[in-house]
Amino acid sequence: MVTTVKHATISVPEESDDAMNIADREAGIAELAYLKAENRGFEPGYELDDWLEAEQELCGSRKE
Repeated sequence: MVTTVKHATISVPEESDDAMNIADREAGIAELAYLKAENRGFEPGYELDDWLEAEQELCGSRKE
């Protein structure tokens, strides 16, 4: 899976949630959440939304 935000691309290996290292998963979510915040000018009050959206984009499609 590849997620693009503005001028950055984050690649996450296509593997099960169980196989994905938790630290790598959280690092990917944090990076994407940061990029989302950056894209809206770091306006405060959306930190949780950024995190949850990033988590859904990177990991949500794997849950079935």
